[in-house]
Amino acid sequence: MARKRAWRAKSVEPQGPRSEHWLSLVPVDPRPWLLGSDEPSARWLTLAWLVEGTGDGHVRAARAEVLADAGTQGLLDRLPAWGAGTTFSGHGSPAFAPNMLNLLADMGLEAGDDPRIEALLDAMLERQRTDGRLPSFGSYPRGAEPVWGALPCDTHAITEVMVRFGRGDDERVQRAAARIEADLAQTQQGRGWLCLPDPATGFRGPGRKQDVCPQVSLEALRVMATLGRRSTALREAVSTLLGCWRRRTSERPYMFGHGRRFKTVKWPTFWYDVYAVLNTVRLFPEVWQGAAADAADRRAVAELVGCLVAYNVGKDGTVTPRSCYRGFEGYSLGQKKRPSPFATARVMVVLADFAEIADEVAAIDVTALPSSRGEDVVPLPPRA
Repeated sequence: MARKRAWRAKSVEPQGPRSEHWLSLVPVDPRPWLLGSDEPSARWLTLAWLVEGTGDGHVRAARAEVLADAGTQGLLDRLPAWGAGTTFSGHGSPAFAPNMLNLLADMGLEAGDDPRIEALLDAMLERQRTDGRLPSFGSYPRGAEPVWGALPCDTHAITEVMVRFGRGDDERVQRAAARIEADLAQTQQGRGWLCLPDPATGFRGPGRKQDVCPQVSLEALRVMATLGRRSTALREAVSTLLGCWRRRTSERPYMFGHGRRFKTVKWPTFWYDVYAVLNTVRLFPEVWQGAAADAADRRAVAELVGCLVAYNVGKDGTVTPRSCYRGFEGYSLGQKKRPSPFATARVMVVLADFAEIADEVAAIDVTALPSSRGEDVVPLPPRA
């Protein structure tokens, strides 16, 4: 148990006591509501990461409730097979197995919790290529005959779930991580990860060849943080992503804008948006906090935190999903008409890491920030 928690602590959640000044970021402290909710995952997240001094026994009991919950078991039953004949509609789809595994990890599942997860991870590793890349089976591009392809959005996403489920010490996962680190390059926007062509098929995703791909860069950075990797190049890659936000009125990576859709989280969270950026950037606090942090990066993070709150948190301190993937109507994260305990807890876990810049966030007028197309966009009003 200690080893599994160590992996999670490095990559997904904070370590040690933190200032509760993060509560100034939200209108109302949502923790009492979260602890009284009927969602085990929300209660576990709150006890484990938002309430200081919670005993280990209480946290373990809360996680046991997550594992036993019918909703959790329903998601486990929906895990797709991995192999020829199993296709998905896109890397941002719930049908892409790494996305479902990340959702389960967000809810509190760990290595060894369920044999269905372990079998899926085993299957993912069986197809590893000699260069370390991990492929998935799909159409590249859509409409073509499905093949085993290894774009960065395949191997990065697969490697991320490997390390989240405790397989970071596996030699095959180490090779995949080494491949990811070796692919870090100088892009048109700065250090980051490009959308590289699949060596076997020659297919490359859309967009300009020299542009950074924000999605695979986020995935790569989370992998590196999970494995405890720290370097100047990785810090520069974080700054590159923050630069994409700063330059949003004059430059837009293909398919990755920064308007209302970016600022309004789509649940479950699978793709590039304000939540995904902050959930990654918080793992590299040296980039945005402390005397050595670049002032422009710190300002960008403060603006992004302000947007996450303004566009997603209601006046009562809860998060009601305003955009949802189909197929999750039986879960609070798939409901647009009532607050979601799980979505609220996940947002609060991210916000809690930005306590140091809470006062700077409060000083920002989010309604005056230009969107990715240059016009002023007023946030959606909080739901009653």
